[in-house]
Amino acid sequence: MTTLSLTPTPAHPAARFTDLLAAEWIKLRSLRSTYWALGAGALAVIGFNANAARVHAHDYPRYNPQMRSIAWELALRDAFTDGSALILVLAAASIGAITVVGEYSTGLIRTTLAAVPDRRALMAAKVVVVTAVMTLYGAFVASASFASTQAILTTRDAAVSITHVGALRVVVASALLAPVCALAGMALGALIRHSASTMVAVTAVLLLVPSFITDRYRWTAAVRHAMPVNAWTRLTDIAYGHDPFTRLPRYGATVTGSWVVLGAWAVVSAVIVVVAVDRRDV
Repeated sequence: MTTLSLTPTPAHPAARFTDLLAAEWIKLRSLRSTYWALGAGALAVIGFNANAARVHAHDYPRYNPQMRSIAWELALRDAFTDGSALILVLAAASIGAITVVGEYSTGLIRTTLAAVPDRRALMAAKVVVVTAVMTLYGAFVASASFASTQAILTTRDAAVSITHVGALRVVVASALLAPVCALAGMALGALIRHSASTMVAVTAVLLLVPSFITDRYRWTAAVRHAMPVNAWTRLTDIAYGHDPFTRLPRYGATVTGSWVVLGAWAVVSAVIVVVAVDRRDV
């Protein structure tokens, strides 16, 4: 009697994390919408800020001595205006959401998970790639905005250098706003998994909710200061507490607390992306 010995089929080696990073990078750069969103967002942000600097440069000869004494404050505000920050938030959050929602809407997520069963490693690689790309993007947009606005204001000797008090903080905080909001968009996309609903949620959570929360009471002020846009506002308000034209809120945010808020949003959003995809069915 002959005994047949069955040789077990060798298991496929697990994908290396570097391979996952390369695959996610290919996915991100192969999307045409990525280039449109990044390009249009950068042009809008830089153009918005440059226009604000142009207006101030045009009006500068009519400023009284008191206004000219705070010209440095106006220069820093023009470096990255509130309106341009809202544009950057939408652009970055949209790109982050697309990286997750896009695979679910096309059904590519099934193929991806079949090739890479380790969902946590897969999503961790996606988080790393998006964070790296959006950090570089934010650094470029913030630096270009600062350089262009100060070049315009130089014509009136009203510009500031990057070594001016608070200038570097404005650039860094504005640059970090991009990856933080991109991660928040990814988190909402991982939870909702529907393109239109995710975009609505991004707009509501990152833009609408902070604008409707008052800082007159301690608990509402705490919620308001815990939002990324409000944290950015505090970090870029270099003249906080020194501007005679601005009334300070009763419960104001601190610089340290605002940095913590941006970091917390990034970390919590990344955890949500990894856990949500790992725990839920496709």
